[in-house]
Amino acid sequence: MSVIKVVRTVGPKLVPFFKTVAIYFVIFIPQDKPSFFSLILKCLPIISLMLFVLLNGMSLGDEYRYSRRILTGLIFCCIGDALLIWNQYFDLGMLAFIIGHLQYILAFGFKPLQIPLAIVLYTLGTMVVLYLLPDLHGVITFGVPIYIFVITMMLWRAIARVQFFEDLWTWSKLCSCAGSILFAFSDLLIGIDRFKFKIDHIQALVMSTYYAGQFGIAVSVVDATASLNVNKNKKKST
Repeated sequence: MSVIKVVRTVGPKLVPFFKTVAIYFVIFIPQDKPSFFSLILKCLPIISLMLFVLLNGMSLGDEYRYSRRILTGLIFCCIGDALLIWNQYFDLGMLAFIIGHLQYILAFGFKPLQIPLAIVLYTLGTMVVLYLLPDLHGVITFGVPIYIFVITMMLWRAIARVQFFEDLWTWSKLCSCAGSILFAFSDLLIGIDRFKFKIDHIQALVMSTYYAGQFGIAVSVVDATASLNVNKNKKKST
């Protein structure tokens, strides 16, 4: 499916997402002033992406397995967003995001495996763990390394899907790849700001890269839907 055709087809379904992101940044409640209103503002863009995935088709059949897993990942990430509004629920929020990432990993799959890519990414992930570890305490001492392990796997599987040299890539696979990179970068900023040193304009940086990352992952369901429609048309013609 061409980019122009995709924009015309799915663009209107993404309007709620762009509107809710704009509302979030216009109102922009500082993260040191948690409230249920700030929770709603923060979660609305992700809820809009859930709606987008649903509008692109959903059923219990195997053909929608990818979309279901992306939707489930969005749901748990939204729960994590809500929990992270309050600092005392940071560990529970991190757990919710771990479950969300696992759903994305299952959606992306393990073919092709791309072991060299995994070695590079896990080397970088280990460096991040070693950098943060001296400033971690309590349950976070174990939670953060586990989280980094899982999100590194998610990043590995998203990047591995894009095979430029074998003409097996699509624009939406590129979106999921870019989205995963932005998601990981957003979390890296959180880790540095929370455990090492304060970063200027951290909330704007984290949320802009986070929303862009989730957007990239969510729109990757378009490929799954397009492939399904192609297969249905082939069956009808035969």
